[in-house]
Amino acid sequence: MQLVKPDINIDFVGRRKLAFGLSIVLILVGLVSLVVKGGPNYGIDFAGGSLVQVKFAEKTRATDIKETLAPLKLGGVVVQQFGDDANEFLVRAQATSSELKGLGKKVQDVLEAQYGAGKVEIRRVEMVGPQVGKDLRQKGMKAVAFAMIAILIYITLRFEFRFAVGAVLALAHDVLITLGAFSLFNKEIDLPIIAAFLAIIGYSLNDTIIVYDRIRENMGRYHKEPFPVIVNRSVNETLSRTILTSGTTLLVVAALFIFGGGVIHNFAFALLVGVLIGTYSSIFVASPLVILWQDVKKSRSQVKAAGGKA
Repeated sequence: MQLVKPDINIDFVGRRKLAFGLSIVLILVGLVSLVVKGGPNYGIDFAGGSLVQVKFAEKTRATDIKETLAPLKLGGVVVQQFGDDANEFLVRAQATSSELKGLGKKVQDVLEAQYGAGKVEIRRVEMVGPQVGKDLRQKGMKAVAFAMIAILIYITLRFEFRFAVGAVLALAHDVLITLGAFSLFNKEIDLPIIAAFLAIIGYSLNDTIIVYDRIRENMGRYHKEPFPVIVNRSVNETLSRTILTSGTTLLVVAALFIFGGGVIHNFAFALLVGVLIGTYSSIFVASPLVILWQDVKKSRSQVKAAGGKA
């Protein structure tokens, strides 16, 4: 199935400086947001604490719920609406599980005293100690880091080191922008989001490998042409496949994001941003980075040659 003409020749490589500039701006915006907010917004899995999901039979407000729960002395409490249901809320407390045995029952008793018996349903209770949360956070970061290292080794063996560096930098670019999007939209990062980051890395890498394979083929076929021309030709030749794959994936992820409900909303959001940025990076970042590597290497060789002549 061809979505674009086989002989299409869009100058992607010629726009690489503009693309690099856009990427730097997006990354910096995300990093500034993280600094201003004091780091990522970690969920219960990583920050530790307690979470209670409550559904009410009648409409109420988060501020009213927080005031009602004040006698329990839960510490720092955050109450927010959950999903699209106006009557469902998440209650987050800093207190740990050791301090709050039977938390669900206590919350239900206090809320029913205010809203009436049978008017409150406790749908979920989660508790994670601070040490466990810290350990999970460290393991999640290690999983992403080890994935990057494994990819660097794999692409070095399959292609060349310059391709490996380009791929890993492009993947880091995708993860940083997605992380920045989470900070900007104040979304929580928990274990499912780490799984989403790893899925983004795998998806983006697959797209990049397709382009790199075509570059390697064309390097043998059109070895007399300049390297940037070969790269641009390869990106254009794989463009139809990239659009088709990304388009169908986005349709599924968008459906999850819109219709999946509050439980997987953040997970679907991560995939939605990641697939969009991953597709962009495979075209405008991964391959142009290989060109940049070659240009820098060529410049250094010329400087050494000039120094030798002097």
